[in-house]
Amino acid sequence: MANHKSALKRAKQNLVRNARNTHIRSTMRTLVKHVRTAVTAGDADAANAALAKAIPYISRSAAKGIIHKSTASRKVSRLTKLVNSLAQG
Repeated sequence: MANHKSALKRAKQNLVRNARNTHIRSTMRTLVKHVRTAVTAGDADAANAALAKAIPYISRSAAKGIIHKSTASRKVSRLTKLVNSLAQG
């Protein structure tokens, strides 16, 4: 356990940031799951709506440093490709 005042503050900040990052990451994963579920069900409208909600959230997660920007780009690319395959097939 931290003994110095600055170390105690740092420990508290880490707890708060960890909780915030966990919430954002969890929400992002849920939104991605909504897109995948809609695609599996074959519902193109729901998939497009879910994708429109997921993309900004993924980008925001990358901007805040919760995920790497390349990871965000890859997620967006794969989800978009998945939704577009539903429209074609």
